[in-house]
Amino acid sequence: MTREEAWDLLTEYNKDAFHLEHAQIVEQTMRFFARQLGYGEEEDFWGIVGLLHDLDFERYPDEHCIKEQEIMRERGIDERIIHATASHGYGITVDIEPEHEMEKVLYAVDELTGLIGAVALMRPSKSVQDLEVKSVKKKYKSKNFAAGCSREVIERGAHMLGWELDELISRTIEALRSFRD
Repeated sequence: MTREEAWDLLTEYNKDAFHLEHAQIVEQTMRFFARQLGYGEEEDFWGIVGLLHDLDFERYPDEHCIKEQEIMRERGIDERIIHATASHGYGITVDIEPEHEMEKVLYAVDELTGLIGAVALMRPSKSVQDLEVKSVKKKYKSKNFAAGCSREVIERGAHMLGWELDELISRTIEALRSFRD
């Protein structure tokens, strides 16, 4: 699957600018981690997984990570993409556990990119470029701040990767800095 084909599929099921931007943020974050973790030759694959991870969310929020499997299978999409995208709903809507390091990264950074983005918007600069882990951690502790971003999922993702929470936050900020203002 090419990036263009993935984008066409995503935009067939998603029209909201917020969802499309989130998909692109996760795509670029996944590409960063592919390079950083020694999977550079799979960067495009990691990016496509990131781009398509919420394929069904806008139209089928109650069947998130379930409906997208059906949609992708109907189109003959690679089972690795289907498993990877569905696994980010592990313990929430599906029992498909993240296995590959790429799936664990997706699981960990999906929610975290949203939280970090919300923290950045609260700053005078509105940027991740000057954002520090301690600023994210301060807001992270406030359960009412970006309440839709599950701290439990973020922490479970860090654990899956064998990283401390601070390391996950730091590396995700670094990823976002590589392509966001």
